[in-house]
Amino acid sequence: MTKDVLVSISGRHIDIMSEADENTEALETGADTVEVVTPASYYCRDGRHYIIYDEVLEGMAGTIKNRIKITGTDTVEIVKSGLSSSHMIFEKNRKNLTYYRTPYGQMLIGVNTRNMEVSVDDDRINVSVDYELDVNHEPLADCKIKLDIISKNSGEFSVLS
Repeated sequence: MTKDVLVSISGRHIDIMSEADENTEALETGADTVEVVTPASYYCRDGRHYIIYDEVLEGMAGTIKNRIKITGTDTVEIVKSGLSSSHMIFEKNRKNLTYYRTPYGQMLIGVNTRNMEVSVDDDRINVSVDYELDVNHEPLADCKIKLDIISKNSGEFSVLS
């Protein structure tokens, strides 16, 4: 993997409090999906993969610095600092708590990771995480995040669907 990479992040949040019935189409209407593609820096140290990039927020001055750390196939950490800050830890079949600080205040976030898949190749890293998100111990959403990290020089970059 080269130092210069492109990161595609696709996140989906399905509000578990919505009154949609159990069919898939109804659940889709309660889903919020966000997709971002951004340049990033990559390095590997002691078998851990690190991806670092800046996030710009619309309508606000400043940025959020993001660091993703992938340890083996069982732990992914996302650390945000700047306008918002948090340290989210995803570990399969485990719940982790963190404080999420925003310009509007701080809240306690629970991340209960149900499933995680990590695939590492020479020029690409794929991560898929399914988790339940709660705020102040109240269930909020079922979530899925997909990361596709690829060397800029590979010529194989495509946006997640």
